[in-house]
Amino acid sequence: MRTGTGYEHTPVPLLADVAHELEQIFAAKNAQAQSYGNKFGQLWSLVAKQIRGGKAVRPWLFLETYYALDRGRHLENETSGLPAQRTPTRPVQSDVARIAAAIEALHFAFLLHDDVIDADTMRRGKPNLIGELIQQHQDVANNNGAPNSLVTHYAQTGGILAGNLLLAAAHQIFARVQLPEQSRIRLLDVLDETVFETTAGEFNDVGLSAGVIACDLPTVVDMSARKTAVYTFELPLRAAVALSGGSLKLEQSLVSATTHLGLAYQLQDDLLSTFGDPTAHGKDPYSDLREGKQTAIIHFARQTTMWPQIAANFGNPDLDTESAVKMRDTLIQCGAEAFVRSLVEEQMQLFHQKLHRADGEATIPADVRDLLSNVATNLQGRQS
Repeated sequence: MRTGTGYEHTPVPLLADVAHELEQIFAAKNAQAQSYGNKFGQLWSLVAKQIRGGKAVRPWLFLETYYALDRGRHLENETSGLPAQRTPTRPVQSDVARIAAAIEALHFAFLLHDDVIDADTMRRGKPNLIGELIQQHQDVANNNGAPNSLVTHYAQTGGILAGNLLLAAAHQIFARVQLPEQSRIRLLDVLDETVFETTAGEFNDVGLSAGVIACDLPTVVDMSARKTAVYTFELPLRAAVALSGGSLKLEQSLVSATTHLGLAYQLQDDLLSTFGDPTAHGKDPYSDLREGKQTAIIHFARQTTMWPQIAANFGNPDLDTESAVKMRDTLIQCGAEAFVRSLVEEQMQLFHQKLHRADGEATIPADVRDLLSNVATNLQGRQS
Protein backbone atom coordinates (compact mmCIF):
# COMPACT_ATOMS: atom_id res chain seq x y z
CA MET A 1 0.00 0.00 0.00
CA ARG A 2 1.37 3.42 -0.95
CA THR A 3 1.55 5.80 1.97
CA GLY A 4 1.64 9.56 2.28
CA THR A 5 5.43 9.44 2.23
CA GLY A 6 5.37 8.07 -1.32
CA TYR A 7 6.76 4.58 -0.80
CA GLU A 8 5.13 1.18 -0.29
CA HIS A 9 5.68 -0.65 2.98
CA THR A 10 7.22 -4.10 2.97
CA PRO A 11 4.32 -6.59 3.13
CA VAL A 12 3.88 -8.19 6.57
CA PRO A 13 4.31 -11.75 5.16
CA LEU A 14 7.85 -10.85 4.11
CA LEU A 15 8.73 -9.81 7.65
CA ALA A 16 7.14 -13.09 8.78
CA ASP A 17 9.47 -14.85 6.33
CA VAL A 18 12.43 -13.19 8.05
CA ALA A 19 11.19 -14.35 11.46
CA HIS A 20 10.82 -17.86 10.02
CA GLU A 21 14.39 -17.80 8.66
CA LEU A 22 15.70 -16.71 12.08
CA GLU A 23 13.80 -19.58 13.71
CA GLN A 24 15.38 -21.96 11.19
CA ILE A 25 18.87 -20.64 12.01
CA PHE A 26 18.36 -21.16 15.73
CA ALA A 27 16.61 -24.51 15.35
CA ALA A 28 19.60 -25.79 13.35
CA LYS A 29 22.10 -24.42 15.87
CA ASN A 30 20.11 -25.82 18.78
CA ALA A 31 19.94 -29.28 17.22
CA GLN A 32 23.67 -29.17 16.46
CA ALA A 33 24.47 -27.96 19.97
CA GLN A 34 22.72 -30.87 21.71
CA SER A 35 25.59 -33.14 20.70
CA TYR A 36 27.93 -31.01 22.79
CA GLY A 37 26.03 -31.11 26.06
CA ASN A 38 22.77 -29.90 27.53
CA LYS A 39 24.16 -26.54 28.66
CA PHE A 40 25.33 -25.64 25.16
CA GLY A 41 21.85 -26.46 23.85
CA GLN A 42 20.30 -24.26 26.54
CA LEU A 43 22.59 -21.43 25.46
CA TRP A 44 21.06 -21.47 21.98
CA SER A 45 17.55 -21.59 23.35
CA LEU A 46 18.32 -18.45 25.36
CA VAL A 47 19.86 -16.71 22.34
CA ALA A 48 16.76 -17.50 20.25
CA LYS A 49 14.54 -16.11 23.01
CA GLN A 50 16.61 -12.92 23.29
CA ILE A 51 16.67 -12.12 19.58
CA ARG A 52 12.85 -12.26 19.37
CA GLY A 53 12.61 -9.04 21.39
CA GLY A 54 14.36 -6.89 18.77
CA LYS A 55 12.74 -4.16 16.68
CA ALA A 56 14.16 -5.64 13.43
CA VAL A 57 15.00 -2.16 12.12
CA ARG A 58 17.91 -3.36 9.98
CA PRO A 59 16.15 -6.20 8.13
CA TRP A 60 13.14 -3.90 7.69
CA LEU A 61 15.33 -1.22 6.11
CA PHE A 62 17.00 -3.79 3.88
CA LEU A 63 13.67 -5.20 2.67
CA GLU A 64 12.13 -1.76 2.11
CA THR A 65 15.13 -0.62 0.08
CA TYR A 66 15.44 -3.84 -1.91
CA TYR A 67 11.80 -3.89 -2.98
CA ALA A 68 11.80 -0.15 -3.73
CA LEU A 69 14.74 -0.72 -6.09
CA ASP A 70 13.11 -3.84 -7.51
CA ARG A 71 9.88 -1.96 -8.25
CA GLY A 72 11.90 0.74 -9.98
CA ARG A 73 13.55 -1.81 -12.23
CA HIS A 74 10.18 -3.32 -13.16
CA LEU A 75 8.83 0.11 -14.03
CA GLU A 76 11.87 0.71 -16.25
CA ASN A 77 11.22 -2.60 -18.00
CA GLU A 78 7.57 -1.74 -18.54
CA THR A 79 8.47 1.70 -19.89
CA SER A 80 11.01 0.24 -22.28
CA GLY A 81 8.71 -2.60 -23.35
CA LEU A 82 10.89 -5.32 -21.81
CA PRO A 83 9.20 -8.30 -20.12
CA ALA A 84 8.97 -8.10 -16.32
CA GLN A 85 10.24 -11.64 -15.82
CA ARG A 86 12.83 -12.75 -13.29
CA THR A 87 16.34 -12.18 -14.57
CA PRO A 88 19.28 -14.51 -13.80
CA THR A 89 20.67 -11.90 -11.41
CA ARG A 90 17.47 -11.45 -9.41
CA PRO A 91 17.33 -13.63 -6.26
CA VAL A 92 14.29 -15.61 -5.23
CA GLN A 93 12.19 -14.23 -2.37
CA SER A 94 13.44 -16.86 0.10
CA ASP A 95 17.05 -15.70 -0.46
CA VAL A 96 16.01 -12.09 0.13
CA ALA A 97 14.43 -13.13 3.45
CA ARG A 98 17.57 -15.11 4.39
CA ILE A 99 19.79 -12.07 3.82
CA ALA A 100 17.44 -9.98 5.97
CA ALA A 101 17.64 -12.65 8.70
CA ALA A 102 21.44 -12.71 8.41
CA ILE A 103 21.55 -8.94 8.91
CA GLU A 104 19.52 -9.30 12.11
CA ALA A 105 21.74 -12.19 13.28
CA LEU A 106 24.81 -10.02 12.67
CA HIS A 107 23.23 -7.18 14.66
CA PHE A 108 22.57 -9.52 17.59
CA ALA A 109 26.14 -10.88 17.41
CA PHE A 110 27.42 -7.32 17.81
CA LEU A 111 25.04 -6.75 20.74
CA LEU A 112 26.29 -9.90 22.48
CA HIS A 113 29.90 -8.81 22.13
CA ASP A 114 29.04 -5.24 23.15
CA ASP A 115 27.39 -6.46 26.34
CA VAL A 116 30.53 -8.41 27.23
CA ILE A 117 32.79 -5.44 26.49
CA ASP A 118 30.62 -3.08 28.56
CA ALA A 119 29.95 -5.66 31.31
CA ASP A 120 26.21 -5.07 30.88
CA THR A 121 23.60 -7.50 32.20
CA MET A 122 20.49 -5.61 31.03
CA ARG A 123 19.09 -4.74 27.60
CA ARG A 124 15.64 -3.44 26.60
CA GLY A 125 14.78 -3.19 30.29
CA LYS A 126 15.29 -6.93 30.90
CA PRO A 127 18.23 -9.25 31.64
CA ASN A 128 20.31 -9.76 28.51
CA LEU A 129 21.87 -13.12 27.64
CA ILE A 130 24.61 -12.62 30.22
CA GLY A 131 22.08 -11.58 32.86
CA GLU A 132 19.89 -14.61 32.15
CA LEU A 133 22.83 -17.02 32.31
CA ILE A 134 23.88 -15.54 35.66
CA GLN A 135 20.33 -15.82 37.03
CA GLN A 136 20.02 -19.43 35.88
CA HIS A 137 23.35 -20.69 37.21
CA GLN A 138 24.45 -18.51 40.12
CA ASP A 139 22.75 -20.48 42.91
CA VAL A 140 23.97 -23.85 41.65
CA ALA A 141 27.50 -22.53 41.12
CA ASN A 142 27.57 -20.91 44.56
CA ASN A 143 26.37 -24.16 46.17
CA ASN A 144 29.31 -25.88 44.46
CA GLY A 145 31.70 -23.31 45.93
CA ALA A 146 32.20 -21.15 42.83
CA PRO A 147 32.39 -17.37 43.44
CA ASN A 148 30.12 -14.92 41.62
CA SER A 149 33.05 -13.75 39.48
CA LEU A 150 33.36 -17.21 37.90
CA VAL A 151 29.62 -17.33 37.17
CA THR A 152 29.90 -13.93 35.45
CA HIS A 153 32.90 -15.19 33.49
CA TYR A 154 30.88 -18.24 32.40
CA ALA A 155 27.97 -16.03 31.29
CA GLN A 156 30.23 -13.62 29.40
CA THR A 157 31.94 -16.55 27.71
CA GLY A 158 28.52 -17.65 26.49
CA GLY A 159 27.96 -14.18 25.04
CA ILE A 160 31.31 -14.16 23.23
CA LEU A 161 30.95 -17.65 21.78
CA ALA A 162 27.31 -17.24 20.73
CA GLY A 163 28.25 -13.96 19.05
CA ASN A 164 31.12 -15.65 17.21
CA LEU A 165 28.85 -18.39 15.88
CA LEU A 166 26.21 -15.87 14.78
CA LEU A 167 28.89 -13.96 12.85
CA ALA A 168 29.83 -17.21 11.12
CA ALA A 169 26.16 -17.96 10.42
CA ALA A 170 25.67 -14.56 8.79
CA HIS A 171 28.66 -15.15 6.49
CA GLN A 172 27.35 -18.61 5.58
CA ILE A 173 23.96 -17.18 4.56
CA PHE A 174 25.52 -14.42 2.45
CA ALA A 175 27.81 -16.94 0.75
CA ARG A 176 24.98 -19.33 -0.17
CA VAL A 177 22.67 -16.85 -1.94
CA GLN A 178 21.91 -18.05 -5.46
CA LEU A 179 23.54 -15.25 -7.46
CA PRO A 180 26.17 -15.05 -10.19
CA GLU A 181 29.67 -15.32 -8.69
CA GLN A 182 30.53 -11.65 -9.20
CA SER A 183 27.33 -10.48 -7.48
CA ARG A 184 27.81 -12.87 -4.55
CA ILE A 185 31.39 -11.72 -4.05
CA ARG A 186 30.19 -8.12 -4.08
CA LEU A 187 27.66 -8.97 -1.37
CA LEU A 188 30.31 -10.76 0.70
CA ASP A 189 32.65 -7.78 0.36
CA VAL A 190 29.91 -5.53 1.76
CA LEU A 191 29.53 -7.86 4.74
CA ASP A 192 33.28 -8.11 5.32
CA GLU A 193 33.77 -4.34 5.20
CA THR A 194 30.86 -3.86 7.60
CA VAL A 195 32.26 -6.29 10.18
CA PHE A 196 35.75 -4.79 9.90
CA GLU A 197 34.59 -1.17 10.25
CA THR A 198 32.22 -1.93 13.11
CA THR A 199 34.96 -3.81 14.96
CA ALA A 200 37.36 -0.91 14.46
CA GLY A 201 34.76 1.49 15.83
CA GLU A 202 34.16 -0.65 18.93
CA PHE A 203 37.90 -1.05 19.51
CA ASN A 204 38.41 2.71 19.30
CA ASP A 205 35.45 3.29 21.62
CA VAL A 206 37.15 1.20 24.31
CA GLY A 207 40.50 2.84 23.54
CA LEU A 208 39.01 6.29 24.06
CA SER A 209 37.45 5.27 27.38
CA ALA A 210 40.76 3.73 28.52
CA GLY A 211 42.71 6.87 27.66
CA VAL A 212 44.81 4.94 25.12
CA ILE A 213 43.46 7.05 22.24
CA ALA A 214 43.49 10.85 22.45
CA CYS A 215 39.98 12.27 22.86
CA ASP A 216 39.30 14.88 20.20
CA LEU A 217 36.02 15.59 18.43
CA PRO A 218 36.97 14.18 14.98
CA THR A 219 38.10 10.90 16.58
CA VAL A 220 34.95 10.66 18.72
CA VAL A 221 32.72 11.39 15.72
CA ASP A 222 34.54 8.85 13.53
CA MET A 223 34.22 6.20 16.24
CA SER A 224 30.51 6.97 16.65
CA ALA A 225 29.90 6.62 12.92
CA ARG A 226 31.72 3.30 12.67
CA LYS A 227 30.64 1.36 15.73
CA THR A 228 26.88 1.47 15.05
CA ALA A 229 26.00 3.52 11.97
CA VAL A 230 27.86 1.35 9.46
CA TYR A 231 25.91 -1.83 10.19
CA THR A 232 22.66 -0.08 11.05
CA PHE A 233 22.29 1.92 7.83
CA GLU A 234 25.08 1.25 5.34
CA LEU A 235 24.91 -2.55 5.46
CA PRO A 236 21.13 -2.87 4.79
CA LEU A 237 21.28 -0.29 1.99
CA ARG A 238 24.46 -1.56 0.34
CA ALA A 239 23.22 -5.15 0.52
CA ALA A 240 19.91 -4.11 -1.05
CA VAL A 241 21.68 -2.37 -3.93
CA ALA A 242 24.07 -5.28 -4.49
CA LEU A 243 21.26 -7.86 -4.36
CA SER A 244 19.08 -5.87 -6.76
CA GLY A 245 21.94 -5.46 -9.25
CA GLY A 246 22.20 -1.69 -8.68
CA SER A 247 25.28 0.26 -9.67
CA LEU A 248 28.29 0.96 -7.47
CA LYS A 249 27.66 4.66 -8.03
CA LEU A 250 24.19 4.34 -6.51
CA GLU A 251 25.65 2.37 -3.61
CA GLN A 252 28.24 5.10 -3.00
CA SER A 253 25.55 7.81 -3.10
CA LEU A 254 23.53 6.00 -0.47
CA VAL A 255 26.60 5.54 1.73
CA SER A 256 27.49 9.22 1.34
CA ALA A 257 24.01 10.29 2.49
CA THR A 258 23.35 7.72 5.21
CA THR A 259 26.75 8.19 6.85
CA HIS A 260 25.23 11.41 8.21
CA LEU A 261 21.95 9.73 9.13
CA GLY A 262 23.82 6.95 10.94
CA LEU A 263 25.98 9.41 12.83
CA ALA A 264 22.87 11.35 13.89
CA TYR A 265 21.37 8.04 15.08
CA GLN A 266 24.43 7.22 17.24
CA LEU A 267 24.61 10.75 18.67
CA GLN A 268 20.94 10.40 19.59
CA ASP A 269 21.80 7.10 21.28
CA ASP A 270 24.41 8.89 23.37
CA LEU A 271 21.86 11.56 24.31
CA LEU A 272 19.28 8.93 25.28
CA SER A 273 21.76 7.02 27.44
CA THR A 274 22.62 10.12 29.46
CA PHE A 275 19.48 12.28 29.31
CA GLY A 276 16.71 9.88 28.21
CA ASP A 277 14.07 7.94 30.10
CA PRO A 278 15.38 4.41 30.87
CA THR A 279 11.82 3.07 31.01
CA ALA A 280 11.50 4.09 27.34
CA HIS A 281 14.93 3.16 25.95
CA GLY A 282 15.35 0.02 28.09
CA LYS A 283 19.08 0.50 28.72
CA ASP A 284 20.98 0.52 31.98
CA PRO A 285 20.49 4.15 33.13
CA TYR A 286 23.67 6.23 33.12
CA SER A 287 25.80 3.28 32.00
CA ASP A 288 27.84 5.55 29.70
CA LEU A 289 28.75 7.73 32.70
CA ARG A 290 29.71 4.71 34.83
CA GLU A 291 31.82 3.22 32.04
CA GLY A 292 33.58 6.50 31.24
CA LYS A 293 32.39 6.53 27.62
CA GLN A 294 34.14 9.27 25.66
CA THR A 295 31.14 10.56 23.72
CA ALA A 296 30.70 13.91 22.00
CA ILE A 297 28.80 14.94 25.15
CA ILE A 298 31.87 14.37 27.30
CA HIS A 299 34.24 15.91 24.75
CA PHE A 300 32.31 19.18 24.92
CA ALA A 301 32.06 19.08 28.73
CA ARG A 302 35.85 18.70 28.99
CA GLN A 303 36.26 22.13 27.38
CA THR A 304 34.08 23.89 29.98
CA THR A 305 34.81 25.26 33.47
CA MET A 306 32.30 22.77 34.91
CA TRP A 307 34.35 19.73 33.90
CA PRO A 308 36.00 19.25 37.36
CA GLN A 309 32.53 18.71 38.87
CA ILE A 310 31.81 16.04 36.25
CA ALA A 311 35.27 14.43 36.32
CA ALA A 312 35.00 13.69 40.05
CA ASN A 313 32.65 10.74 39.42
CA PHE A 314 32.92 10.17 35.68
CA GLY A 315 33.95 6.57 34.97
CA ASN A 316 33.15 5.41 38.50
CA PRO A 317 31.69 1.87 38.19
CA ASP A 318 29.95 2.33 41.55
CA LEU A 319 28.25 5.58 40.51
CA ASP A 320 24.93 5.78 42.37
CA THR A 321 21.73 7.21 40.93
CA GLU A 322 21.84 10.42 42.96
CA SER A 323 25.37 11.25 41.81
CA ALA A 324 24.50 10.28 38.22
CA VAL A 325 21.52 12.64 38.21
CA LYS A 326 23.73 15.47 39.49
CA MET A 327 26.26 14.74 36.74
CA ARG A 328 23.50 14.68 34.12
CA ASP A 329 22.20 18.04 35.33
CA THR A 330 25.71 19.51 35.21
CA LEU A 331 26.13 18.25 31.64
CA ILE A 332 22.93 20.09 30.74
CA GLN A 333 24.04 23.27 32.51
CA CYS A 334 27.46 23.35 30.83
CA GLY A 335 25.82 23.15 27.38
CA ALA A 336 26.96 19.62 26.43
CA GLU A 337 23.45 18.36 25.72
CA ALA A 338 22.60 21.37 23.54
CA PHE A 339 25.90 21.02 21.68
CA VAL A 340 25.28 17.39 20.73
CA ARG A 341 21.68 18.14 19.73
CA SER A 342 23.10 20.78 17.37
CA LEU A 343 25.44 18.11 15.94
CA VAL A 344 22.42 15.85 15.32
CA GLU A 345 20.62 18.66 13.49
CA GLU A 346 23.72 19.42 11.42
CA GLN A 347 24.07 15.77 10.39
CA MET A 348 20.39 15.60 9.48
CA GLN A 349 20.75 18.64 7.23
CA LEU A 350 23.79 17.13 5.48
CA PHE A 351 21.86 13.87 5.04
CA HIS A 352 18.93 15.60 3.31
CA GLN A 353 21.26 17.61 1.06
CA LYS A 354 23.04 14.49 -0.19
CA LEU A 355 19.84 12.43 -0.38
CA HIS A 356 18.30 14.80 -2.92
CA ARG A 357 21.43 15.47 -4.98
CA ALA A 358 20.94 14.73 -8.68
CA ASP A 359 23.97 13.00 -10.18
CA GLY A 360 23.04 10.87 -13.18
CA GLU A 361 23.43 7.15 -12.51
CA ALA A 362 24.26 7.93 -8.87
CA THR A 363 20.94 9.72 -8.28
CA ILE A 364 18.98 7.98 -5.52
CA PRO A 365 15.58 6.78 -6.86
CA ALA A 366 12.49 8.64 -5.66
CA ASP A 367 11.01 5.67 -3.77
CA VAL A 368 14.24 5.18 -1.84
CA ARG A 369 14.49 8.92 -1.13
CA ASP A 370 10.95 8.88 0.25
CA LEU A 371 11.73 5.83 2.37
CA LEU A 372 14.87 7.35 3.90
CA SER A 373 13.22 10.73 4.43
CA ASN A 374 10.52 8.94 6.41
CA VAL A 375 13.15 7.08 8.43
CA ALA A 376 14.89 10.38 9.23
CA THR A 377 11.59 11.94 10.33
CA ASN A 378 10.90 9.01 12.65
CA LEU A 379 14.40 9.23 14.12
CA GLN A 380 13.98 12.84 15.18
CA GLY A 381 12.66 12.93 18.71
CA ARG A 382 12.92 9.17 19.22
CA GLN A 383 12.84 7.89 22.80
CA SER A 384 14.37 4.44 22.28
